[in-house]
Amino acid sequence: MTEQHGERRPAGELEADVLAALWAARGPLTPNEVRDMLTAALARTTVTTILTRLYEKDLVTRTRKGRGYAYAPVTDGAGLHARRMHAELNRGEDRGSVLARFVSDLAPEDEAVLRSLLESEGPTQP
Repeated sequence: MTEQHGERRPAGELEADVLAALWAARGPLTPNEVRDMLTAALARTTVTTILTRLYEKDLVTRTRKGRGYAYAPVTDGAGLHARRMHAELNRGEDRGSVLARFVSDLAPEDEAVLRSLLESEGPTQP
């Protein structure tokens, strides 16, 4: 629960905040350094727990720094969204139908970007 309002944060909000802090950094950060970058007043142990969960999800790497770890993101924001899209695609049994539905729901501008990207990549190997 949040200390000020007694309400729960939306799922994933703290993870998103921690990832944003890591993306803004120029290198790996310790849990204390991440905590100092966050606007929410969190305990170091809370930040460490979030970083550990992100590490277990392969969203951050960690290297030894003193007695603890320093963490860095595996990818940027666009890469994270792409990984999530791949994960969703891999859950479905009929990838073709999922992709067809996705494409059919694209805004015309997004469809044009996708067409341009596909054309610039050339043919793909099966």
